[in-house]
Amino acid sequence: MADEKDTPFSPIENKVMDALEEVIDPELGIDLVNLGLIYDVKVDDNSECTVTMTLTTMGCPLGDMLNRDITKAVTSVDGINKCNINLVWEPVWDLSRMSRFAKIALGIHG
Repeated sequence: MADEKDTPFSPIENKVMDALEEVIDPELGIDLVNLGLIYDVKVDDNSECTVTMTLTTMGCPLGDMLNRDITKAVTSVDGINKCNINLVWEPVWDLSRMSRFAKIALGIHG
């Protein structure tokens, strides 16, 4: 499998990422994109979007609420008819995936 990060997002995939910046992790108060939880976004020819993501912990109790918020954000983008969430645990999420903004907001230095 090729490294998907080498493929730039299409314009509609960029719009999906922008929409996902509106989905806030209720425990941390920071959006999923800046937390580094969104690993990939793909939109196919049928206007279906697949969001590959992880959660900060496997036992995260917010899964259902986040699924609803993610689906709402993604399907709000013009041209997207359906949202599929591909929840993965590899690679494991850690603090290095967070944006500088998220680290500053949480008081994490480094």
